[in-house]
Order: sequence, then structure tokens, then C-alpha cells
Amino acid sequence: MKLTPVTIGDLTLEVPIIQGGMGIGVSLSRLAGSVAKNGGMGIISCAQIGFNDPLFERAPFKANMKAIKDQYEMAKTIAGNGIVGFNIMCATFKYEKYVQRCVEVGADVIISGAGLPIHLPELVAGSKTKIAPIVSSEKAAKVLLRTWAKRYTRTADFLVIEGPEAGGHLGFKYDGIENAIANMDEEVKKIIAVAKEYGEKFQCEIPVFFAGGVYDRADIDHYLELGCAGVQMATRFVVTEECDAPSDYKQRYLNAKKEDVKIIKSPVGMPGRAIENKFTETIKTKQIPIAKCRSCLSYDHCDRKTIPYCITEMLLNSVTENPDCGLVFAGSNVFKVNEMTTVPALMKELSE
Repeated sequence: MKLTPVTIGDLTLEVPIIQGGMGIGVSLSRLAGSVAKNGGMGIISCAQIGFNDPLFERAPFKANMKAIKDQYEMAKTIAGNGIVGFNIMCATFKYEKYVQRCVEVGADVIISGAGLPIHLPELVAGSKTKIAPIVSSEKAAKVLLRTWAKRYTRTADFLVIEGPEAGGHLGFKYDGIENAIANMDEEVKKIIAVAKEYGEKFQCEIPVFFAGGVYDRADIDHYLELGCAGVQMATRFVVTEECDAPSDYKQRYLNAKKEDVKIIKSPVGMPGRAIENKFTETIKTKQIPIAKCRSCLSYDHCDRKTIPYCITEMLLNSVTENPDCGLVFAGSNVFKVNEMTTVPALMKELSE
């Protein structure tokens, strides 16, 4: 099966592969720009995007607002005419401000998950920015698209289905992940049917992309056969030379064995998939005191008295100090990764 371009409104995605957003500091301008240059959709993570700015420790929000513009402009310089956008978690503190800032700098797309982005349409109103919610079930897709249709008389420009084998935060209950893996193909078909229903209602196409455990061309073909327009991939892009993460972080991916991939609890209130290390061992038995709050999560997602650890601190550890003592998110197939590559080589491998 040949990979064909996907139309998203007035945008054309030449290669139907979205590079998933990975924070903190894993998917920034260099990775996103390189993916877009090679025909895919490059996605910058907004999660504490300004962490490298000297301003960050005393004014994280201000540093992040500045970095959104800087990172986007650098990515677009690399990308040329390629598509570059942002991933923004719904659980983000001042979520609305992050969305508005991404629109302001001219983002081609915004992909939003870690909750349902109910108000996203009003935040991008009047702009060229395309929007896509991340959903993990037919129910979530129906609730969101029905709400958008009723409240805003519009629908999604595309959908991202996040399956239970993804890295990072998962839209499933802890005890439901194995069952979800077994039944995900049927759920994908149901979500595609929902997208088709609302596409017909608004006389447009709503392309659907599948994310979670997509590793090679055989996986891509499988989801195309189910009816998806393309896929979203993240783990394989980490071990490219262009990935913004430091070499120590990438080495954790290269060293990972199948038994090292674990489901952990996240302060966001969702399960997450990460590589086992000293950090994951520690949180099994005790809380890790919060050294400093950097206002990463909204108040209803973060109770400093009860959360097991600060997610910003642990993600920062992974990319600035010692990955063994930090949170290293990864997809279920990270153990298959065994060598470094480049974005052009990876895109060529997946396309041919």
C-alpha cells in the first residue's frame, strides 16, 4: 500500500505521519522542523517549553510564552513549507493562554489531549490554525464532536486516536489497559465512523490518525487498512540525531529492554508508560517531596499535598541532570529501538 498525501483543510500533509509531541524538551524546533521538512507533521510540545531560558526558574509562564514564538520560528525556518504545530495538554496551567499564544505566532495546527479540549474551537476562532483533539474511545469522540457541533457549529480538522500502547499519559484506567489493547482495532473503526458522521454533517473530511505502539511500515499499513488516514509516532523519533533531547536521554531508549517498560501513576491523574529506573522504583513506595512549583498543571489536576511527585521536576531531571532519577516516557515498543538514525532516513524507511 502506497502512502498518499492527506488534505487537512487548506493544508496538505505529504507523508501521513505525525511526529508526536514529547515534553519536556524532547520535541522542540529541531525535531519538529526536520520532520516537517521531510513531508511529515512536526509537533512541538508546549510542556515547559521555555525550560532552557534563564528566566524560567523565576517566571516559568513568561519564559514559556517567549519560547513558543522562538521555537516555532526556528522550526518553520527548517521546515520550509512543511506543517509545524504544537501539542498542548488540557491539564496545563493557563491552558487557554497557551492555545492563544500558539495561534498568535501562526501555528499550523494544535493537537490537544490529556483531557477533552471542550473550549478549543473558541480559542482558535478566526485563525488559520487547524485543531485536533486526542481521543482514546468512541465515547470521547462522540462527546467532544457533539459538543463542538452544538456549541460552536464546527468540527475537528482531524482526529488523533491514542491507543493503550502509547508512551506518556494514557486515556485508559490502570486496570483496563490490557483489555483496551485486545480490543483497540474495533474501537478504531468505531471512532472512524464517528469522524465520518461529523464530516458528512459539516461537508468535510476529518482525517483520523492512530497513535500508540506504531513502530514500522507494517504497523502503518495495518492502520491504513482499518480506515485511518495516517499515524502519529513518537518513540522512534527520539533516537534521531535531530531530536532535541540530550544524548543521555536517547541512550535510555537504546538500552531499554521489554521488561523495563512500565505503567506508572502520574500527578495528572492518568496512568503513564515510562522506562523503569531509580525514579520509578522510588515512587512505588514513597512520595517525592516537591522542591519548587513551576505552575505546570491547573489547580484541579495538581494537589501538592497528595501528588506522588512533581511531574515537571521529574521530566526536567530526565533532560537536564540524570535520566536515572527522572521520568522517561516511552511507547511500548521502545525495546525494539537499538540504533541511532536521522529523520530523513527514518521517514524514507517508513515511506517506502
